[in-house]
Amino acid sequence: MNDMMASHGAPPTGSPVASAAGRPPVDREALAGALRALLGPRFMTEASDVEPYLVDWRRRYFGRAIGVASPQSADEAAQVVRLCVAHGAPVVPQGGNTGLSGGATPDDQGDAVVVSLRRMNRIRAVDPVNDTVTVEAGVLLAEVQRAAADAGRLFPLSLAAEGSCTVGGNLATNAGGVQVLRYGNARELCLGLEVVTPTGEVWDGLRGLRKDNTGYDLRDLFIGAEGTLGLITAATLKMFPRPAAQVTALAAVGSPRDGVELLALAKAALGPTLTAFELFSPLCLSLVLKHFPTEQAPFGEPHPQYVLLECSDAESEAHARERFETLLADAIDAGLVRDAAVAASVAQSRALWRLRELISEAQAHEGKNIKHDVALPISEIANFVEATDRLLADRFPGVRMVTFGHLGDGNLHYNVSPPEGAAPGSADQDAFLALQPAINEVVHDSVVAHRGSISAEHGLGQLRRDENRRYKSSVEMGMMRAIKSALDPKGLFNPGKVL
Repeated sequence: MNDMMASHGAPPTGSPVASAAGRPPVDREALAGALRALLGPRFMTEASDVEPYLVDWRRRYFGRAIGVASPQSADEAAQVVRLCVAHGAPVVPQGGNTGLSGGATPDDQGDAVVVSLRRMNRIRAVDPVNDTVTVEAGVLLAEVQRAAADAGRLFPLSLAAEGSCTVGGNLATNAGGVQVLRYGNARELCLGLEVVTPTGEVWDGLRGLRKDNTGYDLRDLFIGAEGTLGLITAATLKMFPRPAAQVTALAAVGSPRDGVELLALAKAALGPTLTAFELFSPLCLSLVLKHFPTEQAPFGEPHPQYVLLECSDAESEAHARERFETLLADAIDAGLVRDAAVAASVAQSRALWRLRELISEAQAHEGKNIKHDVALPISEIANFVEATDRLLADRFPGVRMVTFGHLGDGNLHYNVSPPEGAAPGSADQDAFLALQPAINEVVHDSVVAHRGSISAEHGLGQLRRDENRRYKSSVEMGMMRAIKSALDPKGLFNPGKVL
């Protein structure tokens, strides 16, 4: 057997995952033999095969493992878990490995088994009468969207990584995306789960019921738990009628405060047909135009803030456009909007969305940055941005705030980039990254002061695990530990994450 601990040595760069002190040693060779007997070549141990599963998407966390198991059914997954538990080996569930908090990366002790759900990728059932689709955890989000569309329905969860992220990971992190305002996040879109428990049993909760008042809501325990309480293997998800038309508009506003007021006006005018409401700063737009020169500036001059709105109409495109144009005309008259553009075609709509969707990639091209995925009451967003911008400018002169996100549901990506001119890999950028703990504290203290949360949709993983203790009450932490202890008494499921 090619032992991952021996073959990889110390992680090459970045941050190693904290090991679990005091964990008893695992007979890796015996466990690898048992898993190979069960799965054959679907249990991988060769370094070249395993390496992609041991590093997170941002390449900030590097771990080690005995190997990677790829079950093809819930029964196989349960057998994998039972073998791991019998040998005292941690289980690290992994979907598309597109997370931003290191939640699917094993620790550096080398005795874990990564359980990849990518081979569990069947769409089990589509029920257009009940408006549900039942899929396995390894199905790509984009494939769920296509299955719903083929049935004349809509599955509204939409993320930038939808071509590579999986349903299991979306549920484990309670993913949000751009249409939470209208349809809710992953938790609201899920009616039932199939889960392998830390004892290796299979819980079949795949009931497509909107009402089931027969005890504790077990489904909600596993959604957002980041694989620390069990292994999600399948889910029954909600579908919706497809709108007759979707119309997109971009509005230039004077400040985040104007953006919040425009949101209130849009909600009153459009009601539930308002499906997306995104805010981004001029720095976001300038980075996109700099690193993606084929994209076009939406207006002739820059503006202090931009809002991207989308309306889904059940009647017609003409009706949706008329309502949008009336809303924007009223907003201009009220002094909330300085300029606006309503997409006249699908191509124009996609071009406007690209300006928003390319922000993260553009910031990555600019170099390393310090990310914050925060949630706030919508009424506090403007106050938070103004206060936190001032605090950071005073304490860390020159840093640039790259602020964008889902204003409609109170989720901001409040990212901080180094001063202009700090080239990737330079001493200046290294000095900036050394400020990360201090910058995180300023931002997250401000978030909590404005009654918010330090993680909105990315999850805690290991990135925010220790910070969470600073902001969660002892009562909350105690209840979370009690749940973890009850369901996973040996602490073998995704150790070192969340708690």
